[in-house]
Amino acid sequence: MLTTLAVESYRSLRKLVIPLAPLAVITGPNGSGKSSLYRALRLLADTCQGSLVASLAREGGLPSTLWAGPHEIGRGVKSGQYQVEGLRRHQSVHLRLGFAADDFGYAIDLGLPSQTPPSAFNLDPEIKRECLWSGPVLRPSTLLVDRRGPSLRVTDATGAWQHALTALPPYDSMMTAFADPRGAPEMIVLRERVRGWRFYDNFRTDSEAPARHMQIGTRSPILSHDGANLAAALQTIREIGDAAGLDQAVDEAFPGAEVIVVHADGRFQLTMRQHGLLRTLGAAELSDGTLRYLLLVAALLTPRPPELLVFNEPEASLHPELLPALAALIGRAAARSQIVVVSHNAHLVSLLRDGADTGTIELEKAFGETRIKDLDAADRPRWEWPAR
Repeated sequence: MLTTLAVESYRSLRKLVIPLAPLAVITGPNGSGKSSLYRALRLLADTCQGSLVASLAREGGLPSTLWAGPHEIGRGVKSGQYQVEGLRRHQSVHLRLGFAADDFGYAIDLGLPSQTPPSAFNLDPEIKRECLWSGPVLRPSTLLVDRRGPSLRVTDATGAWQHALTALPPYDSMMTAFADPRGAPEMIVLRERVRGWRFYDNFRTDSEAPARHMQIGTRSPILSHDGANLAAALQTIREIGDAAGLDQAVDEAFPGAEVIVVHADGRFQLTMRQHGLLRTLGAAELSDGTLRYLLLVAALLTPRPPELLVFNEPEASLHPELLPALAALIGRAAARSQIVVVSHNAHLVSLLRDGADTGTIELEKAFGETRIKDLDAADRPRWEWPAR
C-alpha cells in the first residue's frame, strides 16, 4: 500500500507531500489542484509503461507543466502589498515525482534537455536522477538502484554497488530500460506492481459510448478504461467473482432492479430489468447516471483487484440518491485494494469520510500554490528527494 505521494514543480503542485490511507479521499474547491494531483499519479504509473515522455508531450511538454511561479513566494505577495513578487529561480529546472510504501520507495527527477548532440526532439525532458530504495524513506543506506543521467548502478546480494548500464537513454526510465531480474529484482517487482495500477476518469455515457453497444464478449476480469467491455466485465463478475456483491450494489442503487447480460453468437449486450416495467431496458435506453453507476460497479467489483485503484470524480452524472450506494461500494472495495478518490462532491466526501481506514486530504490554493488544508505537522510524512 502506498503511504506517501510526493510531487514538486508540477503545475500548481510546487512542493506537495501527502499521506495516503487505504481509502484516500482527495477533495477541495474547483481550481485547488485536485486534477493536477490525479495527473501526477498517472504520470508516475506511466514511468513503468514507458510512456512518461509521451504523456508530458500531450500536456504541452515539460515547460507547460512546470510550476509557473517563483522559487519562493515573496513576503509582499503574502501580505497583499504586491500582486506579483518573488525570487527568480536559482535552482535547476526540475519536475519531481515520487511515492513510498512500507517496503519500497521510488522517485524520478526530470529536467530540461542538454543541447548536445543536436536533435529534433530537444523539447523532450531528460531524466536526470531516478532512485529506488527499501522502506518508506530515502537514506544512503536504503538505496537499492541509483540512476544518474546515463549511468545506472544496482546493489548486489552483498550490498555492494555494481554498474549495470552506462549509456541509458535520457528519455527512458530505468523501470523499462533495465529488465535484468538478476541485477535488480526489487525494481522488477515494483515495476509490475505499478503496471497493475488502474485509473478511471470520465467514462463515456453519451449515445455513442462503447458501453451502450453490443460487443464481442470474452472473459474480462478487468474493466477497460473506456468501459467498452462493460457487459463482459459484469458477466465475468457473475461467473467467477462476487455475484452477490453485484446484485447488492445494483439493488442498493435501484431497489428491485436486476442486471442481465444477454449473449448470443459470442456477442454480449447489457440489459436491465427495473421494478414496475414490463420489459427489460437495453444499454442504449439507460440514463447516463445509471450507465455510469454500472461502469463503477464493474470497476470496483473486479475479480482481479489491483494494488491501487484511482477514480477521478466518480460522482459525475450521478443523481445524489445514488451516492450512498456508491460510497458503500467503494468502502467494500477498499478492503481488497487501496483506493484513491478525487472528488469535489461534499456529500460523497462526507459519506466516505466515516470509514475507519479513510484519510481525507483537503486541498486549497494560496498564491497559486496547492497546499493541504489543516494538516498537522505530526501527520506530514517524511520525504527526502535524491539530489542531482
